[in-house]
Amino acid sequence: MESDHEEVMNNNIENGITSDFQKGTGGGNKEINMWNTSSATARTPLTMSSSLLRKKSDPILVSKVRFQILSDFLTNLQEVILGTKLALLFPAIPLAVVANFYHFGRPWIFALSLLGLTPLAERVSFLTEQIAYFTGPTVGGLLNATCGNATELIIALFALHQKKIEVVKYSLLGSILSNLLLVLGTSLLCGGLANLKKEQRYDRKQADVNSLLLLLGLLCHLLPLMFKYAAGPGVSVATNTLQLSRASSIFMLVAYVAYIFFQLKTHRQLFDSQEEDEEEEKALIGFWSAFSWLVGMTIIIALLSEYVVGTIEAASNSWGISVSFISIILLPIVGNAAEHAGSIIFALKNKLDISLGVALGSATQISMFVVPLSVVVAWIMQINMDLDFSLLETSSLAFTIIITAFTLQDGTSHYLKGVVLCLCYVIIAACYFVQKTPLNQTGFVKLDVEFQPHSTGFLSA
Repeated sequence: MESDHEEVMNNNIENGITSDFQKGTGGGNKEINMWNTSSATARTPLTMSSSLLRKKSDPILVSKVRFQILSDFLTNLQEVILGTKLALLFPAIPLAVVANFYHFGRPWIFALSLLGLTPLAERVSFLTEQIAYFTGPTVGGLLNATCGNATELIIALFALHQKKIEVVKYSLLGSILSNLLLVLGTSLLCGGLANLKKEQRYDRKQADVNSLLLLLGLLCHLLPLMFKYAAGPGVSVATNTLQLSRASSIFMLVAYVAYIFFQLKTHRQLFDSQEEDEEEEKALIGFWSAFSWLVGMTIIIALLSEYVVGTIEAASNSWGISVSFISIILLPIVGNAAEHAGSIIFALKNKLDISLGVALGSATQISMFVVPLSVVVAWIMQINMDLDFSLLETSSLAFTIIITAFTLQDGTSHYLKGVVLCLCYVIIAACYFVQKTPLNQTGFVKLDVEFQPHSTGFLSA
């Protein structure tokens, strides 16, 4: 009898027939299991990096709830809020709201908002990964390509709304520097020390593609700066610089679209993670639940971003630290702490391809997507933002990209490379720490003064 039963089961499996028990007891489980096979290819180094900070929840308490709707809500709450090791920072969110409502010290509002953004950035990565289980790897990759740096993008948009162009440029520049020097450098350092007796190797192809795009972005930043210095003294070139920046931003977005197509379609094998999970991955929450949580957390990120932008100057005056140091150094470190920690952990496991994918992929996304998109959005809002990041900032970006490209040229790694990158970051941080130039004396604001609204041209305001 047992052999007959096994034969029937094998025939059913071969014919694609499975029992309700094998499919799952509920319709939701059936829908989840449908996408398990394709979801693995949707995982990117960014999502895998954040996944290391997640923890498995205990469903025992939730399963004892009698009402199904309440049980589902508690299950989602447990997975989304308590499913991360950064859950201890979630109380900073209501504290920031209370501090703003009762008009506490603005530096306190800034600090609490900054801490609250840390777990939210990791949770957005988690929710986009959950949605990818139902949409498939292509749409999931697009979601990651647009939401991977949602925090930086939202902060930039709110800073633009308040016409704080210098904060936008500082924060985006800081994200690029942080990923290329701090994240990559710390990963190479820790990975090299943990694997002294092993040769650490990685695939150069992915690094070469990202380096190429970063150099293209650097060219688009250099041209407006050189255009300004090429003009004679006393010659106003603000209008021409603005037009050039807007045109360059459009071309940068076109290049980023080509990069996404290259990454998700024609050369996916270069970017797919080689990491294989011991257990089969599956969605933890449903599609609409993940979508609703994603919308809700995006709104909360927007609220905290408004607090951060509105109180950054007060925090700078209270702490005696320049706005440039807070924007370039502190904001990226705190905002991307989860992503950075994951990159280091993978490097310790001698999986440098994932670490490089995190650092270089995030830097490329900021440089070729968030920065030009901010220029285009500012153009729509009739705000004059260009790609001229001034001499000091552009020079820091140029040396960072060049040093990173030289570091990754041979396909091998050791701890000394990490030491050099980390020291470069410390030196740049020290430079902006001692810089005490007020915002209204930087080169960023000259554009609004020199720009003539009566000028004509295809790309003029």
